[in-house]
Amino acid sequence: MTEDAIIIGGGFAGLSAAMQLARARRRVTILDTGLPRNRFSAHSHGFLAQDGRPGADILADARRQLAVYETVTFRTTSAETLNGERDAFTVVTGDGGQIDARRVLLSTGFEDQLPDIPGLSERWGKTVLHCPYCHGYEVGGGPVGVLARTSDAARFAAVVADWGDVTLFTNAVPEPDERDLAVLEARNVKLRPGRVTAVTDGPGGMLAVETGPGIPTLVKALFVSPEARVRSDIPRDRDLELKATPIGNILHTDDTGQTSLPGLYAAGDIALGAANIALASANGVKTAVFLHHSLIWS
Repeated sequence: MTEDAIIIGGGFAGLSAAMQLARARRRVTILDTGLPRNRFSAHSHGFLAQDGRPGADILADARRQLAVYETVTFRTTSAETLNGERDAFTVVTGDGGQIDARRVLLSTGFEDQLPDIPGLSERWGKTVLHCPYCHGYEVGGGPVGVLARTSDAARFAAVVADWGDVTLFTNAVPEPDERDLAVLEARNVKLRPGRVTAVTDGPGGMLAVETGPGIPTLVKALFVSPEARVRSDIPRDRDLELKATPIGNILHTDDTGQTSLPGLYAAGDIALGAANIALASANGVKTAVFLHHSLIWS
């Protein structure tokens, strides 16, 4: 049986999209490996009416609610390849199956690629963080660090300064220009030059950020914008048009959420770039509505 849509990725964007299509009585299969991008964080913050809840619990509630709709099917597997075209797609799954569908929505999210610094990945989602809006309030003020990965780090550090006393570790990235330096000075951001060589545990639960010989800098948390990579080979295999952003390449989509391949849509982080649960969910809703319209006005 041909599905109306296959949704690849069962995170916040994918499940929000599925809810809209299910309520339109459309047949939907959701493929998900159970590894959401925010799995490294114990709690979600900043999502209205869900502040402080574990992200996994919110997703579990969403799946239970979707399971009530008879036209929704869940498959715990990956999507390995996407063949065919609009109205005649076939997805080959990681468990060896095949599913046919008129439309496909990619919502796989990103895999975060952290700088190769000892001690960084072990603390990811705990004291090494990416989003001050998601975690900055819980840090509680005091000394915090920002690790530069690109030249946009100065702007990021100026924003993070609303959540603490910031030290910007330039980490061998070109130092800010005069205009950015003036903003950083006004925001009381300190610069620490040199390459960061390690992040270790310091006294009193602090992090010790080492920049070569000498006394390490102690911070309560270290913010970094990792390089984000789309968690799917489908964009490469189908030669989809990409869009460069400061965090990495995302999928180019039109105003309806459709990619450069007709009938293939994208939602969530991979279509928005920097996002959070609320933005990803809203984008999933919007894209699903346009996808639904395309089933009628094809």
